Amino acid sequence: MDLATLQALNAARTIRRAAAVFTDLETDQSVLCVEGERCADEWIDAMTAALRSGKPGMIMAGGRSLFLNVYLPPPRILVVGAVHISQALARMAAVAGFDLTILDPRTAFATAERFSGVELIADWPEDVLKARPLDRFTALVAVTHDPKIDDEPIRAALAAGCFYVGALGSRKTHASRVERLRRLGLSDEAIARVRAPIGLDIGATSPAEIAVAILAEIIEALRRRDILSGSEEPR
Repeated sequence: MDLATLQALNAARTIRRAAAVFTDLETDQSVLCVEGERCADEWIDAMTAALRSGKPGMIMAGGRSLFLNVYLPPPRILVVGAVHISQALARMAAVAGFDLTILDPRTAFATAERFSGVELIADWPEDVLKARPLDRFTALVAVTHDPKIDDEPIRAALAAGCFYVGALGSRKTHASRVERLRRLGLSDEAIARVRAPIGLDIGATSPAEIAVAILAEIIEALRRRDILSGSEEPR
């Protein structure tokens, strides 16, 4: 890899952007393509598949043999709400390879005893997110049922292009949430990205089952996101 490509790759990694490097096996020349940006038309399908799976491989394009390597930021889950669902989700997320943080200003819920071994922040989301901004490789899970806590991180997640934004609540609860998000200036197109009711529809009832449904939906969103725009593909 030449110095210019390496510098561009390091810049992409610094800001947590996924990237693919195509190397011509005959000339050793490398070309970097960053997720959300256009690359050569004949490479798009291969890059899309590689950036979704995270797997490198050999491809043929334009009569040339190319090695395609991928560089993905570690995916993160930010859970707003230190509730029973969060306890189960924290255990499962680690097994699935996700870094996970619990955020809840309610100190009665956000305790080390309830979330042993989990990064736990007992503070207001709007204060925390100023120092720890969201990005495309973050999934936002809002489960407090409290608009004062949930609404701002949901707004921030949509603005940041998080690959997944989910919120707990019934359809009636979500309808009220939609109206609040509109008052915050969000478009209907942006609000439509919020997964609510949260989680895949598997008939989950217990906190652990709901956590399974949420994690499955997060994985689906990560692996099926629109690589060219950096957002989730339409469902």
